[in-house]
Amino acid sequence: MQANSAIEQRVIEKLRRLFPEQMLEVEEFIDSLYIENTENADRDITKAFSKLSEAAFQKIWDNPDDAEYDKL
Repeated sequence: MQANSAIEQRVIEKLRRLFPEQMLEVEEFIDSLYIENTENADRDITKAFSKLSEAAFQKIWDNPDDAEYDKL
């Protein structure tokens, strides 16, 4: 936790030395990182739910009637 606090303090000190236009650029960059992280998390959640549903679908897909379609 202290390491994060030290990093935060360094970043804040550097931000204070920037011009307002530069701060806006930094804010946009932070927003893009946040969006990227959120999209990755959403993708991971989707994969996890897909994996969890495989067993339920396996019962539906593995049957003699559907086996005929597998041969096509």
